[in-house]
Amino acid sequence: MIILKTIEELRLMRESAQLVSKTLGMIAAEIKPGVTTLHLDKLAHDFIKDHGGEPAFLGMYGFPNSLCISPNEEVVHGIPKDIPLEEGDILSVDCGVYMNGFYGDHAYSFEVGEVAPETKKLLQVTKESLYKGIEQCVRGKRIGDISNAIQTHCEKHGYGVVRELVGHGLGRTMHEDPQVPNYGRKGSGKVIKDGLVVAIEPMVNLGTHQVKFHKDGWTVTSLDKTPSAHFEHDVAVINGKPVLLSTFKFIYEALGITSNEEEPFTMDF
Repeated sequence: MIILKTIEELRLMRESAQLVSKTLGMIAAEIKPGVTTLHLDKLAHDFIKDHGGEPAFLGMYGFPNSLCISPNEEVVHGIPKDIPLEEGDILSVDCGVYMNGFYGDHAYSFEVGEVAPETKKLLQVTKESLYKGIEQCVRGKRIGDISNAIQTHCEKHGYGVVRELVGHGLGRTMHEDPQVPNYGRKGSGKVIKDGLVVAIEPMVNLGTHQVKFHKDGWTVTSLDKTPSAHFEHDVAVINGKPVLLSTFKFIYEALGITSNEEEPFTMDF
């Protein structure tokens, strides 16, 4: 069952999502060769607690850490490790916060130093596909319109769109209806209504779309071990239009990036 949110609830959700965004911005400044993902995890845990939230991933379904950190060919759900990052790595950092009775869930794929041009393009196209999907999150359209927009954009560049892992509704629980696949047919799936909140999160491989699930019960890698990219925003539908609850602006401030990509999806409410 899809649970539609009131404006008051959406304001609380925005606070939760923004704490995730601020956490990712803090982490962005720390990512460099020689830093371990376990160190980044500890920084995020303390930052979230210090700002009045709870690390949502810690203990969820038995997950042992506060961040899912997935380098290189790892798609999602990577467990932080005491292994230093290296020049040329990429790193998906997925963070969740529980605050005000609601969850925020938000991810970004970072470059560690100078990365290979083909990997840099994968990150760019995957992030573009996120906004292509968000554009379709409009009252009266269907979830399949979001899915198809993401798939079409990524596959025209020859990338593999992961099938086994999907975006999802978000609210008082981390994973609500509806599921939001990154592939699908236009006009299929649930109708989009005002008050819907979804975490849209393309997961895209440089090579095959096929993945491998590892014995630790969490780690997922591309089957051909090519790099994988992952970006995620929390999106609400307000007055018929998609509105971002999360933001990459704190990341961009930390990294010195100028962008206006979020402007079409920004609204005071």
